[in-house]
Amino acid sequence: MTARPGSDVILDRMMSLHPKIIDLTLDRVWRLLAALGHPEAALPPVIHVAGTNGKGSTLAMIRAGLEAAGAAVHVYTSPHLARFHERIRLAGKLIDEDHLAAVLADCEAANGGTPITYFEITTCAALLAFAREPADWTLLEVGLGGRLDATNVVARPALTIITPVSLDHQQYLGDTVAEIAGEKAGILKPGVPCVVGPQTSEGLEAIEARAEAVGAPLLVHGRDWLAWEERGRLVFQDQTGLLDLPLPNLPGPHQLQNAGAALMALRHLGFGEASCEAAVGRAEWPARMQRLKAGPLVAAAGDCELWLDGGHNPAGGAAVAATLARLPAKPTHLVTGMLNTKDVAGYMRPLADHAASLTAVSIPGEAATLPAEATAEAARSVGIAAETADTVLAAVQAIAAREPGARILISGSLYLAGQVLRENG
Repeated sequence: MTARPGSDVILDRMMSLHPKIIDLTLDRVWRLLAALGHPEAALPPVIHVAGTNGKGSTLAMIRAGLEAAGAAVHVYTSPHLARFHERIRLAGKLIDEDHLAAVLADCEAANGGTPITYFEITTCAALLAFAREPADWTLLEVGLGGRLDATNVVARPALTIITPVSLDHQQYLGDTVAEIAGEKAGILKPGVPCVVGPQTSEGLEAIEARAEAVGAPLLVHGRDWLAWEERGRLVFQDQTGLLDLPLPNLPGPHQLQNAGAALMALRHLGFGEASCEAAVGRAEWPARMQRLKAGPLVAAAGDCELWLDGGHNPAGGAAVAATLARLPAKPTHLVTGMLNTKDVAGYMRPLADHAASLTAVSIPGEAATLPAEATAEAARSVGIAAETADTVLAAVQAIAAREPGARILISGSLYLAGQVLRENG
């Protein structure tokens, strides 16, 4: 009997099935799902989350709330940080190697070598895994956009959510917030409620237009629900009343509104205060203003605080800046690597008032990495003193030697964050 190849081998083969990393259409996904017997029609109730920023954090809080109520929850997120298995959580646990290799092999066989992107075929593998394993809920995070994203194949989810929409991925989604919001709103389904996080007026207009066209009721921030900080607590209000909860354990003021969307979702689905308190108090989501506490990089930082964040667009930069403004005052030095598809100066501009310096690095193994010198030049263009380093480790060591006791924030890309988490163990 021939042993099945490991997941890494199959994933490497899947990378070659389509010449483009991103090619938005649902045709290939529908073809493969049909060949697999339509697993997307056999999922536990689905909560589908789109948006530019905050998708993962909102989803992590919903998961914490559901699991506190004893529910078994499937979760699909992307990208992964350290290893692919992070993308697929089966009934509360990361998918194991045997399960992953099995569904990947089944998808590869059903696909028969025809063109399909890596994200499309791996999304089909996640849906196949979810259909085979009993659970109470399925949480799906949109990969890119919404309307043509590979996750947008569930005919009638239990609920959809659109977190704040801002400019990102313009080459695929459109040049304005309205156009991008319209793409995100492509996940709306007839009769299925959608929780809408804080939006610009043009973004909300586009979402409301789509909702009216398909007949999807909206639960809109500022109209149907509110979340704010008061005396060191999170206060949430919807049409059924007030909740007085601890602040989210995910750091940063932007997490108040992510928590608000999660709470609105849980309340709408009938979950009580215990689930809501768990949502804000137990959620974990790595590389979102994560304080690193142990590992080789932490040792290299010496007396310096070491933080990690994967934000990579202007809204992400603003969220990091707002979080830094809340932390105890101390010199903050950035170690930053970014992709060449991003608005690099737009990301850095909000950070200019908070960063004593920036050390730019290239992201190892990423074809789309921005060269370190180009990242440094973008930092200088917004008023941040910048230099380059060959590695994150070298950058951390140099900062620690120059200014013991400072704060070091590694930032600019989830791909860089993944490298850091792998290297730091």
